[in-house]
Amino acid sequence: MYDKMRMMDKIDDLLTRGVANIIPNKNKMEKLLRSEKKLNIYNGIDPTSPKIHLGNTVPLRKLQLMVELGHNVTFLIGDFTTLIGDSSDKDSERPILTKDEIDENFKTYKKQAEKVLDFSKIKIVYNSQWLSKLKFGEIIKLCQNFSIGDFVNRELIRRRLDACNRVRLDEVLYPVMQGYDSYFMDTDIQFGGTDQTFNMQAGRTLQKNIRNKESFIVANYFLTGTDGRKMSKSWNNAIWIKDGPEEMYGKLMSVKDDLVVEYFTLATNIPLEEIAQLPKNPLENKKRLAYEITRQIHGEKRAKVAQDNFAEVFSQKGLPNDVPEYFLPKPNPTLLELISSTGLVKSKSEAKRLILQKAVEVAGNTYQNPHEGIDTSDWVHVKIGKRKFARVKSKNDRQQI
Repeated sequence: MYDKMRMMDKIDDLLTRGVANIIPNKNKMEKLLRSEKKLNIYNGIDPTSPKIHLGNTVPLRKLQLMVELGHNVTFLIGDFTTLIGDSSDKDSERPILTKDEIDENFKTYKKQAEKVLDFSKIKIVYNSQWLSKLKFGEIIKLCQNFSIGDFVNRELIRRRLDACNRVRLDEVLYPVMQGYDSYFMDTDIQFGGTDQTFNMQAGRTLQKNIRNKESFIVANYFLTGTDGRKMSKSWNNAIWIKDGPEEMYGKLMSVKDDLVVEYFTLATNIPLEEIAQLPKNPLENKKRLAYEITRQIHGEKRAKVAQDNFAEVFSQKGLPNDVPEYFLPKPNPTLLELISSTGLVKSKSEAKRLILQKAVEVAGNTYQNPHEGIDTSDWVHVKIGKRKFARVKSKNDRQQI
């Protein structure tokens, strides 16, 4: 009886937590879930980038709930759909990736996603296994289930057309391909962000028209990125699963106060009742959020180190405990030479820009002259931006950088 009640709690959580819409409706889906029928569930990711961000874990958490409820769960890697690229959230054409680029990108997907998913109970598939085998006549039949008007009237597509920007013909096929994924796997429930609703509807259409089967869509709210837009691989506003614990903790501490509840809801497993009772202390709530997410991704020990380092650096104006050390090849370099030699910047031009922006501190002092000479006969502490640190010293008979 207790286990059944816990299962019902998971169903409640699945139907409500971070859910923007359920199609065709919540009541029908709840009835199906409580019928104890074993369902086919899937979520897919196109490997357009070698990294997964925190926003990608929102539907993955739903998948894991389905695993715990005992359903057939599939994690789909869209290696074939990536050849076109999804236009759902793009103001312009996606770059066309080569097969080698796609192969390289999805190599690390499983390793990252297993921070959230128990892959011992999940099937992994690549949609090239079936999409690459479709004949042209079969593709024509699939396309007959859809209207071109439905595609071109989507907001971003219409905006591109109104601006006289090109929309490639193959982009029209993307929803058809994703819909076929759902049909081929005989899916009962699809999970994805609200921006994926149109594509997921294509799967519902094919299930209904060809198999005469009702299927469901759970559209989740998307996680807001660091710039206020949806967290995205393309917009440089993401908290990446591969971020180190210190970097992840620091990024989370920089999240705006009004997004803390959203992050707790979408990116943690903390019960909703606890989230509703968070104290009215933005700083303490943010500390708990940063620790909880870093712990989930990197483990208890590394999260604690990240937390302590952050407190040391930002609360007590100190330095983290694991500052990298660099030996300079010559004494008394210019500030530009010193910063460029640390490996914390990509180029001399970036180093110069950061110096001019007063984003560089040496021994606690801020300099604006890139050609200022720096005494490095003994260890000097360097801080670049908010979270990059180094200790440097000139010593010709030691390891050089």
